[in-house]
Amino acid sequence: MRQTARTILAILLISSPAWAQKANVPLPKPSGFNIFSVDQEVQIGRQNAAQVGKQYPVLPDSSPITQYVQRLGHSLTEQLPQPTYPFQFHVIREKDINAFALPGGPVYVNLGTIQACSNEAQLAGVMAHEISHVYMRHSTNEATKKLAPELGLGIFGSIFGGTAGGQLAQLGGQFVLGSAFLKYSRDAESQADHVGAQIMYDAGYDPFQLALFFAKLDEEGGSRGSQFFSDHPNPGNRSEAIRTEVQQFPPKQFVTDTPEFDHIHQLAMQEKTYTAQQIANGQFSHEEPEAGPNTNGDRDREGPQGPPSLGPSGNFRSFEHNAYRITYPENWQIHGDADSAVTIAPRDGIANDAVAVGAIINNFQPEHSTDIGTATQQLIASLQQSNPALKQMGNAEDVTVNKVHGKSVDMIGKSPLTGSDGQPERERDWLVALPAQDGSVIYVIFIAPDQDFMNLRPTFEQMLRTLHLK
Repeated sequence: MRQTARTILAILLISSPAWAQKANVPLPKPSGFNIFSVDQEVQIGRQNAAQVGKQYPVLPDSSPITQYVQRLGHSLTEQLPQPTYPFQFHVIREKDINAFALPGGPVYVNLGTIQACSNEAQLAGVMAHEISHVYMRHSTNEATKKLAPELGLGIFGSIFGGTAGGQLAQLGGQFVLGSAFLKYSRDAESQADHVGAQIMYDAGYDPFQLALFFAKLDEEGGSRGSQFFSDHPNPGNRSEAIRTEVQQFPPKQFVTDTPEFDHIHQLAMQEKTYTAQQIANGQFSHEEPEAGPNTNGDRDREGPQGPPSLGPSGNFRSFEHNAYRITYPENWQIHGDADSAVTIAPRDGIANDAVAVGAIINNFQPEHSTDIGTATQQLIASLQQSNPALKQMGNAEDVTVNKVHGKSVDMIGKSPLTGSDGQPERERDWLVALPAQDGSVIYVIFIAPDQDFMNLRPTFEQMLRTLHLK
C-alpha cells in the first residue's frame, strides 16, 4: 500500500462507537455531602494507583487481556456525562473473584473475575458497577462520613477558606483495597447496581447479565467469590431489583457475548494467578508476558520496529473532523487536521512515505451515482491502479457502522517493511467503505503486516466502532 499511503493525507475520519450514542437513560447526579473536591479525588486515585502497582501483580498494559479490558471500560465510560473522570483500567493476577475502583478513575479487575464471567455482558456489568462507584463518588462520600467527626469543625473552616487540600491529601493513602473507605454500604451497592445497569443499557449490553453474575457467585459460594461480597455487600433482592429497573427502560436489542471475549477468556484461563494470601505475603513477581500483542517476534525488520512505538495504548482519545468523529489509541498520532485528509498511525508507523501500521481514511467519488456495492468495486479498482500489488481476498461483505450500511473487504499487498532477507513483508489491508450523504464514499483502510494484523485487529475494530459520520 505504499502508493496508496502516499495519498493518505487526503482522508476523512470519524468517531463515536456504535453503542456510544447519547445516553438512552439519563443517569442520576452524584449526591451527598463530600469534603473532597473532584481534583482531590483524582489526586488520591493517582497516589493509590502507584501503591497498587507496587503491592499487587498487575498485568502490563501490553497484555492483550489488559488492552481488551481498557477498550471495554472506555466504551462504558463514554456513556457518562462528559467530561468525566480520567478513567484507567487494569487487570490484577489474582485468583479471587473481585474488582475495585479508586477515587478519581482507576479501576482494577481480577483475572479470577474474567475467568468466572460467562460472557462479555457479565464482565461489562462488573466494570459498570465499579465505574458507578467512581461516578457517584461513593468512596469519598464514605470517607466524609468517617472523617468529618474526627476532623472536627476546623477542617470545614479550612475547606471554605481554601486551605484543606494539604490536610485531605495526607488522607489519600487510606484509600487502599480492603480499607473502610472501599467497603461500601448496602445503599451505595444498590445505587451502583442501578447506575451500572443504566450504563450497560446505554452501552448496548443486557443489564440483567449483571444480576445473573451476582446470582452465580451467590449460588456457587466458595472462597473465590467471598471477597467480592465482603467488599460489595448484597443490598438484598439484587436480581429482582435489577430486573425491575430494566423493565422500565425502552425495549432494545442487547449484546451478550462477542468472539473477542471468548478469545480473551481463553487467554485469561491460561494466565498464572495468585491467591490473596500469596499477594499479601509478597509471593508474586511482576513478570512481563513473553509475547504480547503487536510484537515482532524474532524477525529483523528495516523500518518501524515493534512495541512500544507501534503497540497501541488501551486508552483512546477522540479526534473531531468537520465531517466525522473517531477515537484512536492515545499513543498514536493524527496526520492532518479538521479540514484535511487524515492518517492515524503510531510514531514509527510510517516508513518510506507509506503507512506500515495504522489507518487511512479518505473520500472517493464514484463515476456515477450508484449503490455502495458498485461504488466499492470502483474504489478497489482505483486503489489497484495506483498500487498494482494490492489484491482483493474474497468478496465484499456487508458491514454496518453506526447505522450506516457499507461494505467490508479484505486485501493483501506489500508492506514498506522488509524482513531480514531484504524482501517486502506481506501486508494485510482491511477496507471499509461507507456511503456519505453527498453521494461520495468515505473509506477506511486499516493496515498492518500480515503477521501482526490479528493482534491489531481488536484495536482496528474499536476504532471502526467509533467511526461516526456527521
